[in-house]
Amino acid sequence: MAPPPPPAGPAIPVQPGDGSDTTAPPPETGTIILSDVMGRDRSINVFAGFTRDFAPITNRFDDATQNSTVLAPLNSAIEALPRKPWEDPSDYHTLGADAYEGSDGQERAQQNLRRFVEAHIVPVSPWPEKLKASAMAGAGEVWWEMKDGKRVIQPGNIEVASVASTVANGQVWIIKGVRNYAS
Repeated sequence: MAPPPPPAGPAIPVQPGDGSDTTAPPPETGTIILSDVMGRDRSINVFAGFTRDFAPITNRFDDATQNSTVLAPLNSAIEALPRKPWEDPSDYHTLGADAYEGSDGQERAQQNLRRFVEAHIVPVSPWPEKLKASAMAGAGEVWWEMKDGKRVIQPGNIEVASVASTVANGQVWIIKGVRNYAS
């Protein structure tokens, strides 16, 4: 009888998103998909948590036939926003300080948060340089280009800190800012 095989290594290799690497890591083998890797980098856990609030997004990340490039803002970029991702100045202008109170307010906040998340998901992967695509939110065209040796999301000149994961149905790009997600 042959001896048992050695124990397997981790199912998902850890690749830190420290910003030092803007090239794509090699594709992960097997059936690893976006939903398997979204929560593994602590620097984007706020955004990763937001993605889990919406069934169409989690379903997309779970579906190996729907490729996406996820533009995941660093926690620090989300925290630096002048308002929370679920707040819209027009809601306050129209409805006042209680715009997010009660069930109607909570629904408004959820719609705004979904728009924020969808503005950061490009339903294309691989995503060639300068290819203009629409994010899920339909917030205009988005593309990327190399500038001074760095990958930059346009419009907005948002620097890509790293390509944190390449999996069967897409990539997770850690970005140093947020896309304009206003309606």
